[in-house]
Amino acid sequence: MNKNQKPHFKQNAIALSFTLGVHAIAIVGLLFLGLSKPPEQPKKLTTILVKPEDLPPPLAKEVEQETTATNEAKEVLTPIVDETLPENLPATPPPPTAQQLAAQKQKLEQAQQAKLAEQKRKAEEAAKAKQAAAEQQRIEEIQKQQAEAKTKSEAEQKRKAEQSAKAEADAKARQKVAEEAKQKAETDAKLKREAQKAENAKLRAQQEAKQKAKQKAEADAKAKQQKANDDAKRKAEADAKAKQQKANDDAKRKAEADAKAKAKQQKVNDDAKRKAEADAKAKQQKANDDAKRKAEADAKAKQQKANDDAKRKAEADAKAKQQKADDAKRKAEADAKAKQQKAADDAKRKAEAEAEAKAASAQKAQEEAAQKKAEAKKIASSARRDFEQKIRRSWDVPTGSSGKTVGVRFTLSDSGSVNSIVITRSSGDDALDASIKAAIQASAPYPMPSDPDARREARSVSSTFRAQ
Repeated sequence: MNKNQKPHFKQNAIALSFTLGVHAIAIVGLLFLGLSKPPEQPKKLTTILVKPEDLPPPLAKEVEQETTATNEAKEVLTPIVDETLPENLPATPPPPTAQQLAAQKQKLEQAQQAKLAEQKRKAEEAAKAKQAAAEQQRIEEIQKQQAEAKTKSEAEQKRKAEQSAKAEADAKARQKVAEEAKQKAETDAKLKREAQKAENAKLRAQQEAKQKAKQKAEADAKAKQQKANDDAKRKAEADAKAKQQKANDDAKRKAEADAKAKAKQQKVNDDAKRKAEADAKAKQQKANDDAKRKAEADAKAKQQKANDDAKRKAEADAKAKQQKADDAKRKAEADAKAKQQKAADDAKRKAEAEAEAKAASAQKAQEEAAQKKAEAKKIASSARRDFEQKIRRSWDVPTGSSGKTVGVRFTLSDSGSVNSIVITRSSGDDALDASIKAAIQASAPYPMPSDPDARREARSVSSTFRAQ
């Protein structure tokens, strides 16, 4: 490993710290947007009607024959409006109904939810892009380390070929290097386990913080919704109370008018009676008949009016009751729809999080398996070179065989004993071929690697030997 290169666990710690910082910033931003004030209601416009005859006559103005400017602003005459006239008084707009208020409130909530969802999606996409970039950088670092390890292995092999005369000293040195590599591998594995343990602890802390932030946001949204419902309920009760008060006042005024009309009618009847008594007795019967017909007509008209008023009131009450039921139904449907949408969003987010965690775990396991396999191959290659050196030291080359080469493949057991020997490329000299087999048998048992994967790789050895 290069001395200037940082260890893997330090690089992982830096990447993890960066990821946690990005998530924390995204969560704070979402909370700030969720707690911000809703948009203000548009201001009301007042319309003033002006009659044409109320406008003043336009003032005469001389027109110049020649102008040098290309764009000229025309004079605008401001109409003089008499605001004391009844038709010029500002019209008071009707107050919004409960249905309109509920619709406006629903639109505002939908817009706020869409805005929060869009901001959250953008934050998640940015976090994923940064995580992918960090993962790509880590893969490039691993590839670079593998290339450096390969270059170092080739240089080591060339150096061993050039210093074949010092095989004994090199074997001891390689044995020492192998022990140091083993110790270093164990140290790296221990550091890696500690780094993984710290990373898991940080991930758990991050998940707990995210859960607490989510619970707080839900509580704030619930409190805000409850306040809006209470305000709407108070306003509806006040409107209903004002409407009832107005109806009571109208009924009272109508009763007073009926009493006055009845008193006036009684006075007229008394005057007619006195006049009839003063007139001749012949007109008495006619006056009585006229009074009777008039009384019947008044009673009939009064009864008809009372029936019409009762009918109108019953229709108004039924209409108000139906309107209230419709409002309650729409509100229940909107609440159910919002609850269903929230459940679907939560399920989707949970599934995406689980899929991402599963993919990351699989990717990590695959990388660890590849790295472990590469390390096993490296250890096995080093062990095979040690086997070859041991065979060369034990090889009793027959006289006259100098310069000849023989290819051989042999397999070993887990304990290092020889299972089989096959000559893959004969030297043409049976004595030389037999001598290399004898050297392989004489060098057993071979020191096998302690790692199971490396030991499995080192059990099969294929090599070519040259007689010197």
